[in-house]
Amino acid sequence: MATAVAPGTLASGKSHRDENFPVASILLKPAHRAPIMAFYRFARAADDIADHPTASRDEKHARLAAMRAGLDGIGAPEAMALAKVMAERRLDPVHARDLLVAFETDVDKNRYADWDDLIGYCRHSAMPVGRYVLDVHGEDRATWPASDALCAALQIVNHLQDCSKDYRAIDRVYLPADALAEHGAAVEDLRATRSTPALRATIVALATRTHGLLADAAPFAATIRDRRLAAEVAVIHRLAESLNARLQRRDPLGERVHHGKAEAAALALSAALPVLLRRQR
Repeated sequence: MATAVAPGTLASGKSHRDENFPVASILLKPAHRAPIMAFYRFARAADDIADHPTASRDEKHARLAAMRAGLDGIGAPEAMALAKVMAERRLDPVHARDLLVAFETDVDKNRYADWDDLIGYCRHSAMPVGRYVLDVHGEDRATWPASDALCAALQIVNHLQDCSKDYRAIDRVYLPADALAEHGAAVEDLRATRSTPALRATIVALATRTHGLLADAAPFAATIRDRRLAAEVAVIHRLAESLNARLQRRDPLGERVHHGKAEAAALALSAALPVLLRRQR
């Protein structure tokens, strides 16, 4: 028996300006920003559904089913808008469909066994985003492996930064169970205002492993033909490196990790300028 979707919205009010990393920034050509923002609005609507603290499991699945139906023409408005953009630009809808798998997973799954389990989640929650952006720009799909590494790193940095909030708000823990056990940490440690030594060791170990993903993604910007997209990728990589390094030094339960606006702008400028100037020669 189908579950009716309750009226109203589950929107969090969060926008692209609240993200750790740039979304369709002014670095990109205006013609490319609109389809990327359509994808972001689709992803934000689905994410808000999956993460809503009081909506029932059935309601979440019904609303996500409406998102999936919208990709076929009749359903949630954010999905219908994205479907129209993808049809107009002849973009592969597989990335949007893959992304919905992650949000459907979030409704049903709140623990991860090991690193491979977490990367499997990133395969749907993060990698389709980078692949879609590359397709919007007509880039060679040979760039996908480096993009996948960067997108997985961004996702895990977010998970580490928000590990306590995710647990307290929605009982979701992305820190792999085997990593917690290896360092003698418990899930319940995430309720504290500061990390225990065991939890701190777990976070540092996972940030160290994420550094490996960022190293795999280091050549990515240089392989992109579009100069402005290459600059944005360089900016995102620089910001991710900085946040990940902070997670190795600072406790996300009790210390500020995210960048202030001025600091993020300075990092972005230092990363983008060399790419833009080099490509002009």
